[in-house]
This record gives sequence, structure tokens and C-alpha cells, in this order.
Amino acid sequence: MSVEQLIQQYAPKPHQFDEMLHAGSIREPYEKLVSTMKDNSIENLQLKDKLASELFMNQGITFTVYSDNAGIERIFPFDILPRIITAAEWAHVEKGIEQRLKALNLFLKDVYSEQQIIKDQIIPAELITTCPHYLREAAGIKVPHDIYVHISGIDLIRGEDGTFYILEDNLRTPSGVSYMLENREVTKRLFPELLAQANVRMVGNYPLLLHNNLMALSPRQISNPTVVLLTPGIYNSAYYEHTFLARQMGIQLVEGRDLLIENHKVYMKTTSGLKQVDVIYRRIDDEYIDPLLFRPDSMLGVAGIMSAYRKGTVALANAVGNGVADDKAVYAYVPAMIKYYLNEEPILPNVPTYQMSNEEERKYVFENMHRMVVKRTNQSGGYGMLMGNKASDEEFQKFKDEINKHPREFIAQPIIQLSTVPCFIDGKLQPRHVDLRPYALCGPDGVKIVPGGLTRVALREGSLVVNSSQGGGSKDTWVVD
Repeated sequence: MSVEQLIQQYAPKPHQFDEMLHAGSIREPYEKLVSTMKDNSIENLQLKDKLASELFMNQGITFTVYSDNAGIERIFPFDILPRIITAAEWAHVEKGIEQRLKALNLFLKDVYSEQQIIKDQIIPAELITTCPHYLREAAGIKVPHDIYVHISGIDLIRGEDGTFYILEDNLRTPSGVSYMLENREVTKRLFPELLAQANVRMVGNYPLLLHNNLMALSPRQISNPTVVLLTPGIYNSAYYEHTFLARQMGIQLVEGRDLLIENHKVYMKTTSGLKQVDVIYRRIDDEYIDPLLFRPDSMLGVAGIMSAYRKGTVALANAVGNGVADDKAVYAYVPAMIKYYLNEEPILPNVPTYQMSNEEERKYVFENMHRMVVKRTNQSGGYGMLMGNKASDEEFQKFKDEINKHPREFIAQPIIQLSTVPCFIDGKLQPRHVDLRPYALCGPDGVKIVPGGLTRVALREGSLVVNSSQGGGSKDTWVVD
């Protein structure tokens, strides 16, 4: 069989938006890719697929699956065919994310100071007071340039008509950017000529942009501030990414035990004595960062770091307490925040969201549960979720009982058929559902978004769950001019 026949046999499901094939014709952004595929044999594509796996293996590009008792490290599955987004589509996405982050930063500043949005009854007070990630300890802390979200990963999906929707906001310690960068490096090896011919925008300057952003946060006005990346250590699922980013930025990778506090300042232990630290890019969750203030059993953080942070002698990226803005129940109010703070209509819509603490909405969800995805408001990675179209009566009942007991801890959304893209699986071209996580950096000079982001793929046929922890993989994402 030829590659041409493979392409002719490619059959996306009806009533779903396929990003390569529209009304039986190849969409323009995919024409160069299809032409390059036709120049290859199936055996050649299989060799490229094998080479990609070997490159990932040799680079040690792994993640950990906590649901396996063994905590097994796995190679991140990679599909060799890129996902392609046009410049016009990307411009729309960029504008929407920039608008959203402006509003979320203003919300975080407000909620940890005047709380005007609550006084004006735009957001119910109890939504904030019952949020486990709202930290009273962060109230009144002055953060550099009033920026709370320095690094974000905003998850997007495309619906049945190709519309981009915001699925969720990751504003604490978003991960996955190393996979975006490594995916591009692998693609350069697989399709070197095609990248140049297709005018694909580059993503490789992300570490430089991130480093410049972090340097700009330094409380000390010195030419070369000390920036470090604080990791929980080798047993963290994203440890590969922590080492990768520290190496790319040329900064020290540190653990809590490498730092200490003296006179409300943070110091790093070095072979030539103590060195003051100005900026910490932390990949540790709030509750572990300071055992004096949060979890006393934390071995990962630095005792007293919050006092230095409050005094303004060290900058933390992201800010402490951001979790209140990416709580899945608060997500439903982000369009209202955009209108309230910016006096604008949201450029990128939310997915319709039902609050289980609202009796009417709960009743509606219970009656239509087979068409809903039910999520816990404070879990990520695809855990704690019910897909209504796949659930048994027993699972429905279990979730209903849980929701009735703790309604604040759940939201529901209609199941949206995510867009599909072609994947090269088992020597065939098969449609698979995808989402997109673009990475945005907020600094004193505004918002910078690397063109593309991480496309996550639900590799199981028919599955809508793209998380790597649930068997998902990824693709290189091309924004083409």
C-alpha cells in the first residue's frame, strides 16, 4: 500500500472537526505536509517513527505515572505528524490568551487586597472562602510589577465547528514546555526540509524569554541577579523538565535543602560560601514551600521563605496563592472577570460550566449525566473525573452521592467532541482527539506567547482524555505563516 492510499483511506468521524480534512478535501495548511508524506514510503514513515522513539529514549524524555503503584517512568509517546495551525487562527488565540491573563492578574491582585469584585457581587464570597487554594497568608503581599502569573499553560480545545474554547487555566506550576521544545528538536531530525518550506514559526527561544522575564523580577537593581529553579527533586513526575529548563537557562537547579534564610533574605549554599538569591522559579506547590507557615512535615520547601517573600527581598514565580484563580469552580467566572476588569467581551469562550453547589444546575446535570463530564474542582491530570458517555450506573450513583455530600468540590461540563488530527499509528493514518496548551509568559513588557505550544493527543481510539497520565501522547505544533 502507498502513502497516497493511506491518505485516501483516512476517515474522520462525522460531526467532528478534523484539522486536516474538510468536506473530503485537504485543508490548505496541511497541503505541504501531505505532499511530503507522499514522497515517503510507509516503511520510511515507520523508520521515522522508530527514530523518534529512540531519540526520546536516548534523551531520557520521560514522565512518571503515579497511578501505577510502581511509579513507573515512561517515554512520552510522540506522534511524528505535526499539528498545523494557521497564522490567522494563532493571532486569534494569542489575543484571547493575552486578554484572559490580564484579567486573571487583576483578579489575583484584587482578591488578595481590596476584594472589590466580591464587594460588587460579581463573584460570590463563599466561592473564594471555600477555595482550598485561597491563602490568607498571601494577602497584602506586594509582588513585583503586580504580576502574579509569570508562567501559564492555558488549555484550549476546538469544538465541532472548529471554534477554540478555553478548557482550563494552569496558573500555579504548569508543566510540559520541555516536551514542546523537544518535540520540535525531534521534528527537525525527521522532516528538516519541510520545516523550512512550510514557514513554521520557531519555539526554541522560550528558555531565553523565560530567563529574561525572571531576571526582570529581581528586587535588587543589579546587572546580574541570581535566579534559581527550585525543584521537589528526582521523584517528581516533571523532574526531567526541571533539569532541562535550568540547563537551557544556565541557572542553578536547587532543592529546598540548598537554600536557607538569614535576616529575611534567601541564600544558596555554594562551595565558596552563601550567595544571595533574587528570583526563584519554583516548581513546588504552595503547601510545601514553607514548613513554618504551611505543612510542617514538608521536606521540600525552605523554612522562613514566606517572610523573605513578604519583605520583598526575593521574587517567586509564580506567585504564592495563584491556585484561587485556576480552581475549576472559579473558572466559570473568568468571562465575568474580563468584563469587570477590562470592560471587554471575552475573545475566547469558556466551555459551558455547571456549578454543583447551585441546586437547579445540579438537578439539570443529574438528569443529563450521560452527556456530561464531571470534574473535581481541585484535581488535575485527568484524575477524579467521570466521562458520562462511558460511565456505568454504579459510577453515576457514586458520583451523585459524592456531589450531594460535597457540591463545592465538583463542576460539570457538556462533553465536547474535541477536534481530531491525523496520527501515524501502527502503519496507518488514524484520527485522534487533541487539545492544545500554549505557554504564555507575563513580564513587565507584557505577555509573550511562544507560537504553538504542546498538542496533547488521546492515543486510545475514541478517547477524549489527552493527559499523559491517562495514556495520552503529544505532537509537534506548527504555526505557519
